[in-house]
Amino acid sequence: MALDNEETYKVLNSALRPLSYWYSQENIEEIAVNNPGGIWLRMRGKHAYPWHYFEDPKLTREYLNDILYIISNTYDYSFDPLGGTPVVYATLPGGHRFTGISGRNVMYDNNDLTGGVAMTLRVYSEDIGIGMEDFRLAKGERLRPLNKLTNVEDPDDPYERLLLSIKRGDHILISGATATGKTTFLNNMIRLLDEHKRILTIEDTRELIVPQKNRVHIVIPRTESTNAFDYKRVIDLAVRFTPDCIIGGEISTSNAGALWELMGSGHDNCFATIHAASPDDAYKAFVNRIVHSYPNTDRQKTLQEMKDLLRVVQINRDGNIRAVTEIT
Repeated sequence: MALDNEETYKVLNSALRPLSYWYSQENIEEIAVNNPGGIWLRMRGKHAYPWHYFEDPKLTREYLNDILYIISNTYDYSFDPLGGTPVVYATLPGGHRFTGISGRNVMYDNNDLTGGVAMTLRVYSEDIGIGMEDFRLAKGERLRPLNKLTNVEDPDDPYERLLLSIKRGDHILISGATATGKTTFLNNMIRLLDEHKRILTIEDTRELIVPQKNRVHIVIPRTESTNAFDYKRVIDLAVRFTPDCIIGGEISTSNAGALWELMGSGHDNCFATIHAASPDDAYKAFVNRIVHSYPNTDRQKTLQEMKDLLRVVQINRDGNIRAVTEIT
């Protein structure tokens, strides 16, 4: 069904009205719905914290799911959260870029047992709103790093080194044997992230506890999934959901390639855990899991890239005593 059908166009625009109320306002760059009943707006211009939350009771779970079906039917796209693809990508009237996902791959909290819904929309505007000078590019001036902590040397104190690493936006891999408390430590690290960050978690089961309100939880079970959503497809979704931080669960053969690719996609603070006895073993285990799905991977090159890009926090256990023994 094509959009040159005037009646179809009217139906779609009518259905979008509760959402368009938000994205048609001035100075809106992007909207995000993480959970029914509210919406996040990312503002254009120089805002200290660009994301702002507003409650909207019109954005019910039923309405949000209906929108996904209406958009997919309008453009004749496949959308089936149970047996097919749970994701909808589309360019809406006005040129706005839309991404939405529904079903059991979305789990905002432990009450979403039947599945949640989340979506983003990047607003198209012919008014760019910012000039070259806003990118800190001017004739005769040197380029400046955006993050003032980029060139700050790591302190000798391990605790301060980890805090600086989190604040700077480094990628961190938590390594340890079974029952060393890797996930618990990761949950503590998440609490150290800025409360205004937009967080995307990608897990095979919900274990991560994220206090930041602007968050989306994606779940891809290790057991055989009934739909067509996997870790290869989650890469496109993650990029379109514009997170500030991506938090993965345990590195496995199924998700290693996707998480490693996301670590190189420009996001700050990609965190994950892995079973390994030392930082060196952690790097090697990560590479081995990538090679399992991507056998043509250059092991040595990837291993060196990991050591340059990825910090490891090693946790060991002696009886009931757990301790961080090394931070690379």
